[in-house]
Amino acid sequence: MSTNQPIIIKRVKKVVGRHHGGAWKIAFADFAVAMMAFFLVMWLLSSATPEQKKAISGYFQDPVGFSTSASPYVIDLGGSPTPAPEQTLNPELQEESSLQQLEDDEELDKLMEQLEQDRLQMLLQELQAKVDENDQLRPYREQIFLSITQEGLRIQIVDNEKRPMFDLGSARLQSYFEDILYMMAGSIRSVPNKISIGGHTDAKPFAGEGGFGNWELSASRANAARRALRAGGLEDEQVARVAGYASSMLYDREHPYSPVNRRIDIVVLTKKAQLDLEDTVDEPTATEHMEEDAPAAPAGRPARERLNLFEEGVLQFDEGRG
Repeated sequence: MSTNQPIIIKRVKKVVGRHHGGAWKIAFADFAVAMMAFFLVMWLLSSATPEQKKAISGYFQDPVGFSTSASPYVIDLGGSPTPAPEQTLNPELQEESSLQQLEDDEELDKLMEQLEQDRLQMLLQELQAKVDENDQLRPYREQIFLSITQEGLRIQIVDNEKRPMFDLGSARLQSYFEDILYMMAGSIRSVPNKISIGGHTDAKPFAGEGGFGNWELSASRANAARRALRAGGLEDEQVARVAGYASSMLYDREHPYSPVNRRIDIVVLTKKAQLDLEDTVDEPTATEHMEEDAPAAPAGRPARERLNLFEEGVLQFDEGRG
C-alpha cells in the first residue's frame, strides 16, 4: 500500500548586489550643508567690521524690532548700497570706526617700513658680496663703505692717495672708478627706491678759472658719478637729487686734508626720506646761485660762457651747509 506524501519545493530567491538603503546619504548631505553654513558664518564674522558685528548682534537680540523699528544698525556685508556713514552710525560708532582705521593705517605703515628695511638690507648684502667676490672690485674694497642709516642705504666711495677717483682739480673719472659705478648700477636699479648723489672735497682751497671752486668741483663730480651710473643702466627718474657739498661735511674732521674726505656719497633713500626731500620747496638751483654769487666776468668773457664750465647742469646746491 503506497502512501502519497505531499512534495514541498522551497524556492530561494538570491539577490545579487543588494543595497543597504540610502538613508545615510541624506544624513551626510544634511551634515555637509550644516558645515558649509557654519564656515560661511565664521568667514563673514571674521571679515565683518565692528559696526557690522554690532548690527548682527542687534538682529539676533530683537529680530522683530530690528526689522520694524528705526534701528541704527544696518547689516551690510558689501552686497548692497549703504547710506552715508553719518546717516547710519551714531557719533560714538563713528569715532570708534575712525580710531580703528587710524590703527590699521599705522600698522600698515609699520609693515611697509619693515619691508623696505629688509629690501635695503638685502641690497647691502648683494653689494657687499660684489665688492668681496668680484675680481675688479676687490682691490678697492677698502675705499667702499656700506651702511644703513635713517635716510637709507649709504654707499661711500672715498679717495685714496695712490688711487684717486678723479684727476686732480677735475671731474674726469678714472677708469677703475667708472667700473665700480657700472657694477653697482645694476643692483641699485633693481630696487624701486630713488637715490641721492653727493660730491665732497677736502678742505684744501681750490680756485679754478672764473671763480670755479670746491663747491662747483664737488657738484661736477657728483654729476659725473650720476652719468656713470646712468651708463650702467640706472634710469634718470630714479635720481632724486645731485648735490655738491664741498668740504662742509668732512668724513675725517680731525684731518681735513685727508684723501678720505674726497668722496662720492650715494644714498638709496627710504620712502620717508624721499618724501621729506620732495617736500623741500623754493630751494635755489645751482644756476641761480652762480648767477647771483659769481664774480663779474673778465673782459671779453660773458657770465653765460662761464656757466659752460659745468659739464652738465647741477641739479641742486645745498649752499646753506657751507
